[in-house]
Amino acid sequence: MIRLVGSPAVRAGLVAMTLAVLCHLAAAQNYPSRPIRLVSASAPGSGSDVVARLLSTRLSENLGQQIVIDNRAGASGLIGAEVTARAVPDGHTFWIATLSQLISTTLANRLQLAHEFASVGLIATTPFIIVASNTLPIKSAAEFIAYAKSRPGQLMFGSSGTGTTPHVCLELFQAMAGLKLLHVPYKGMTGAMTDVMSGQIHAACPAAPSMTLFGGRVRVLGVTSPGPTALAPGVPPISDVLPGYEMPGWYGVLAPLGTPKPIIARINQEFAKTVNAPDMRERLLAAGAEPAMSSPEGFAAFLRRESERIGKLLKDAGVQSTQ
Repeated sequence: MIRLVGSPAVRAGLVAMTLAVLCHLAAAQNYPSRPIRLVSASAPGSGSDVVARLLSTRLSENLGQQIVIDNRAGASGLIGAEVTARAVPDGHTFWIATLSQLISTTLANRLQLAHEFASVGLIATTPFIIVASNTLPIKSAAEFIAYAKSRPGQLMFGSSGTGTTPHVCLELFQAMAGLKLLHVPYKGMTGAMTDVMSGQIHAACPAAPSMTLFGGRVRVLGVTSPGPTALAPGVPPISDVLPGYEMPGWYGVLAPLGTPKPIIARINQEFAKTVNAPDMRERLLAAGAEPAMSSPEGFAAFLRRESERIGKLLKDAGVQSTQ
């Protein structure tokens, strides 16, 4: 028998802590007790939806419960964030979040990924690629920068909307290069890329996997990842010209704040087992996602750093929320 010492308040606190730990352990041992919801804050067929569906079948087999994909598109990802934040923190709701949602929640100043959710792990990265129109007399990122500097305010870049990753990608590029470009927001990257190819606008920053659609019809300047990537073989990083430039896309798993740590650890292990399986790595790469599994603590630190960096960039660029 264990004898508790100290004041009644101290003893009561120790009992409460012990009971909480025992409850969490019991929950983890009986977990999962029903199907698990995996929220995707975008429409079917989008990057996070594809990644979620690729992983869900294997996760279902390993966990012994069905993984149900719950698409909650709209409001630049804020709807999916809200659904996850309000869910019961019992390990039966998770969210595949992306850089786009970090940007939108930072702009909205609510549902902050680094503070209002429990981090499970980073699972994969996906670079974007800065491209220019073939109508410009340039062949590299350095030449584009020199050309744009001599024509302040004359060159235009397109994006899929204000505050989206393709927009922020080029805001950072022009800020670091000391350029003055004009932003033209579109309803999607298809329209922006069509106008880059025709020379109506001069630059854009699409996701690397989408480049298979555009062939040699645009000038590829570089990837936004900090180094070379298997998803864009032979394409140099923009950081070769602008040291410190980094705007990689990513997929990470979050849970409602308060989800028991033993369950967080279990789900992280299951995602790691799935993501790192050789056949699954090949399928993810084919879908444009490069496996990059991290620990919960590693992902939490990553989100804190990125939230601070993206927040400063948005403020300096004067980007405001459209929600």
